[in-house]
Amino acid sequence: MKLLVVEDEHKTADYVRQGLMEAGFVVDLARDGPDGLHMATTEHYDLIVLDVMLPGMDGRKILQTIRAAGNQVPVLFLTARSSVDDRVQGLELGADDYLVKPFVFSELLARVRTLLRRGGSPIPHDRIQIADLELDLARRRATRAGQRINLTSKEFALLELLARRQGEVLPRSLIASQVWDMNFDSDTNVIDVAIRRLRAKIDDSFEPKLIQTVRGLGSTLDLPAACPVCLSAASGFALRTGHRPRRHRDDGGAPAVQLGQRGIPRPAFRRNG
Repeated sequence: MKLLVVEDEHKTADYVRQGLMEAGFVVDLARDGPDGLHMATTEHYDLIVLDVMLPGMDGRKILQTIRAAGNQVPVLFLTARSSVDDRVQGLELGADDYLVKPFVFSELLARVRTLLRRGGSPIPHDRIQIADLELDLARRRATRAGQRINLTSKEFALLELLARRQGEVLPRSLIASQVWDMNFDSDTNVIDVAIRRLRAKIDDSFEPKLIQTVRGLGSTLDLPAACPVCLSAASGFALRTGHRPRRHRDDGGAPAVQLGQRGIPRPAFRRNG
């Protein structure tokens, strides 16, 4: 489930974003009015947390523009203005709820969940399971085949991001922004190293291998047979290099291609007889 936070106060923005991510949401962040309006009108969000006083364009104007376009996404106003007139004006403009700063995060989270429930959106569960991999989001624990896997906080955040978007190939730029809250620098290998370390803990001692790296695209977590992008990447690799991965036919006659650790095809051998 994807939320947008539009807030110019850096500490408040980072606090809200981190808390919502730990609660199981995917969160995008805009730090001024124009960026917030652009993201709100070009991306799909299940809910927007919107500050009223923003540089470049205030939250009321953003909300008016969103509603004028027919977008009925739930909007929760955040503001330091606590007068009754301010609250009434915000609600009349189309806001679904209004929270005054300073606030306790537990109240913000409760209001977010209430708005999502009111809109018929499913609330994220506190557990994710893919094959024999299980994530306990409340306790920040991961197990595979019943065996607990010790992860750092960043490793768990990376694993959770991959698991929540199962089957999607996530580019390094997205992983960098969501897990490390930084702009991706192509000269750094931080993401590649993190993926390798996570794969060593999650996959090296277990089958099937769940974490795949698709060369030139990014990384994904999924059952190998359910990863069409990996198979597509394998075909692209063959076209680029002239290499044709060896194929064998199962009993049903369907060709099969085996993928290596990085989503690159490797020959699959089968003895006849």
